Amino acid sequence: MMRRLPRLELTALTTAALLTLTGWMTVHGEREVIPAVSQEEAPKVLRHFTDTYNKAWRAADPKLIAQAETGPLLAIGRADLTVERAEHPDGNPGAGALEFENARFTIPKQAGWPKFFVADADSNRGTDRWMLMFTRGGPDEPWRAAYLSLLSEDEVPDFALDGFAEPVPTGADSGLAVRPDRLSSSYVKYPMTGEGTEFADGPATSGLRAERQKHVRTPKYWTEYIDTPAYGGDFAPVGLRTKDGGGVVFFASYHRQKQTAAKGFRPTPPKRVEAVMTGKVRKAITLTRVFESSVRVPAKGAAEREVVFLNRLEGVTAAKGE
Repeated sequence: MMRRLPRLELTALTTAALLTLTGWMTVHGEREVIPAVSQEEAPKVLRHFTDTYNKAWRAADPKLIAQAETGPLLAIGRADLTVERAEHPDGNPGAGALEFENARFTIPKQAGWPKFFVADADSNRGTDRWMLMFTRGGPDEPWRAAYLSLLSEDEVPDFALDGFAEPVPTGADSGLAVRPDRLSSSYVKYPMTGEGTEFADGPATSGLRAERQKHVRTPKYWTEYIDTPAYGGDFAPVGLRTKDGGGVVFFASYHRQKQTAAKGFRPTPPKRVEAVMTGKVRKAITLTRVFESSVRVPAKGAAEREVVFLNRLEGVTAAKGE
């Protein structure tokens, strides 16, 4: 399913400085297969995330989030706090505090870096659980959130656990119907061409394509779309095995939308877009969005082979006027 985070409270998961917590155990996992994080440390990561998230929104400071977020969440968060700062240049002390309870931690055993784990918890922001994927590039780096999914209790994946979770390799040895490192490139074909039969129908696939068709050409404007995959680095996919032998994979993608006005009209960008816009809108405006998604991928050879979206969040990260 697709959900958008409500403005101010959830529009952008933007967090503030996730500082290295003094006194935490240093983990050396270059060669040994060890838990990505200890059971004692994981709740501290989530608690610090919550504290810094609230600090960021009260301060409306986009400069802090790189210490708390990475990858697609950082791209979305930086843009959203830029908008928040434009609307509240002196900060927003009245921003409601985010709170978590009933947290659960899914921790894989891994060798080498980066390492990751998943936390899911009830929040005071509606009935969905927040499922956060935290990653860390080395023993001297802080844990940072790279992906967020908003899921009902029934939608939270049933991960395969033998004391710890099992990470899914991203390449040919994944054991999944679609390799995790090819999900992004496969997905971006769908809204543009209708290709991508690996994906089941739904709001993020057939629904998105149908919605776009309504805006390709109207009496006032026409719209062009360019979708491109996100590769490697902080945008690399991450997966965990599920009990049925499949996996849940987090991945990201880029989506650009250029709207050109017909003669006699001028595009009017939303006020919130202006804070991240370059150039002046005369005839056209191009919006760049980042999608960050969680999908359920069946095991290779399973009877059901379609990739199903669990959640997709998106944010406008840049805009250009022409």
